[in-house]
Amino acid sequence: MEFLIVSTMNGVIYGMLLFMVSAGLTLIFGMMGVLNFAHASFYMLGAYFAYTLSGLFNFWVGLIVAPLLVGLIGVLVERYMLRRIHRFGHAHELLLTFGLAFIFEELVKLFYGNYPVNYRMPDSLNFAAFNVFGADYPFYRIFIGLIAVAMFALLLILLTRTRIGLVVRGAERLPQMAQALGHNVPLVFMGVFGTGAALAGLGGAVAGAFFPTNPNMALELGVIVFVVVVVGGLGSLAGSLIASVLIGVFSSFAVGLHWTLAGALSWVGLGGWAEGVGGLLTLPLSSISGTVPFLLMLIVLLVRPAGLMGSKN
Repeated sequence: MEFLIVSTMNGVIYGMLLFMVSAGLTLIFGMMGVLNFAHASFYMLGAYFAYTLSGLFNFWVGLIVAPLLVGLIGVLVERYMLRRIHRFGHAHELLLTFGLAFIFEELVKLFYGNYPVNYRMPDSLNFAAFNVFGADYPFYRIFIGLIAVAMFALLLILLTRTRIGLVVRGAERLPQMAQALGHNVPLVFMGVFGTGAALAGLGGAVAGAFFPTNPNMALELGVIVFVVVVVGGLGSLAGSLIASVLIGVFSSFAVGLHWTLAGALSWVGLGGWAEGVGGLLTLPLSSISGTVPFLLMLIVLLVRPAGLMGSKN
């Protein structure tokens, strides 16, 4: 029972962290059609900016200001780089953002070193939320989840209940009509890209104080974020949330389970054959837990190629 409760909670919280990062990528692709390979680098920059600001001021200043700085970098990237090559298509955008990811990583190594930094949560948040069968569950994990839920609610309200959201959706679907009505479509897209980068920066600022903040954190999360976007459906915010939680929970259980395929086949009387074959059949699930998101993506794409909440058109 303890394993079930803790693994479920850890999976949901990890899934909410994935959503905090993938939401920005979903927003950028859904509104602009840009596959930003450097998106996870904005997550990394958010963690490092928050670390620096927390040292100069305090944790809360870093948590608030770091995403704004990352959003500003996103605005500059869109205005002076992506906008110049947007007319050449997705390949050029992908190559540009791929190069930016390496540049950001090397800049972080240059200024902070090629090792983890000591970015820590404040003492006011470093306590146990509750006790699970004698084990304390850290409140900061709950805090990450609460930030993600608040972010999702604000995004949903902004996009569906405000004039800004109406303009953004209009610029996405009918950019020429929106331009004819007097809206500055390039400015709208620049704001969308900056907002997406800021959301990733917020994820880094929050998670960096709990998980290791190091130059490899973008690489570690970057591929999973793309998996989330594909599983949820390209451009679907709700799909990203569902996919994030599913991947988080499945990954959490896979890490803690020591089941093998040979053990499962023994239930139908094939255990001896599986043990004799060996290989992957005798590997515990925990040793291949890193493949769980990709396996889920494969299953979803086979059943629903557009993703869980993606458009079939």
